[in-house]
Amino acid sequence: MSPENGISRPEIIAKIISTLLGLTLSFGVSYFALKWLGDKMDPTHKEKKEQKKQAEKVLHMIGVRDIKLSDYELCIASNLVDPLSMVTSWDDIGGLDDIIQEIKETVIWPFQRQDLFRSSQLLQPPKGVLLYGPPGCGKTMIARAMAKAADARFINLQVSSLVDKWYGESQKRAEAVFSLAIKLQPTIIFIDEIDSFLRSRNSSDHEATLMIKTQFMSFWDGLITDNKCRVMIIGATNRPHDVDDAILRRMPSMFNIGLPNAVQRARILKLILEEENVSGDVELDKIAVQCDGLSGSDLRELCRQAAILRVREHINNEMDENGDESFHDATQEVELRSISMLDMTHGLKKLLETKLKPGFPQQISLD
Repeated sequence: MSPENGISRPEIIAKIISTLLGLTLSFGVSYFALKWLGDKMDPTHKEKKEQKKQAEKVLHMIGVRDIKLSDYELCIASNLVDPLSMVTSWDDIGGLDDIIQEIKETVIWPFQRQDLFRSSQLLQPPKGVLLYGPPGCGKTMIARAMAKAADARFINLQVSSLVDKWYGESQKRAEAVFSLAIKLQPTIIFIDEIDSFLRSRNSSDHEATLMIKTQFMSFWDGLITDNKCRVMIIGATNRPHDVDDAILRRMPSMFNIGLPNAVQRARILKLILEEENVSGDVELDKIAVQCDGLSGSDLRELCRQAAILRVREHINNEMDENGDESFHDATQEVELRSISMLDMTHGLKKLLETKLKPGFPQQISLD
């Protein structure tokens, strides 16, 4: 406009700037308002925020600082296990010496001695390992001991971290599992109860579930074809026949972690009671024979039941002396008597009463 119209050039420029600022402010307010509204409508927003905080905390602990991760990778990174919290070692697993040796040769050596495994295709480590067997036999303990021995990053993958209500988001998270593992390699991805996630596909499966499985297997194949990739997926299950055949094909190394035999049970009992005050009359071999059909976790519960008998006896003695159960000095250290053979036998009887499984002996000799 010309000065004849009564509007000077500076006024025109000021109006243009004012209009642009107004539009910018309007767009900015609209953007943040829509973002806030979207976050409020997303029921998983708070969970995602917590996952990112947890991921950043763990990444800092394991020394990951210069790697840029996407939002999806940060969500999966919340499943990383702090190496300082992995206290399980091979010494904590009793009665599985032969299987542990096989696992060392199949899993640990390729991670630790790459120089010995580069020369042959036959020596390439498997990209999938399956641990299967009855519950309570040490599958999860073995997986943690493997991660510690291999000195690898350990992703304890929770299936819930893959699920998102928005269409297509779950597939992106499935992809992030592998992209994160590759960035952090050497990495072990552990999936407990893998049959609940990668079970046999059928026509009744939801479309979103099928897409996650397909995406997961597709990126898994990418690991198999890359010999330089140091990423391994370890699955554990009590129901191997429920796992999809296509998944089993991708897990060529399988280890049956079965119920311990009498010799193995004696070793497990010895390991559990190693730090306890045990009487000289305790015959672990005799107890082990009577524990036929019990798992490692059952044996731990047996020992706990036996140990608590001493506490019960001590409290009963205090009540007899003082007539009041609440009378005690919590600051004074109490030395309990040692665990006896009778305690172990009663602990076994108590355990068998709660097992409710056919085939367990119902009568235990107290002799």
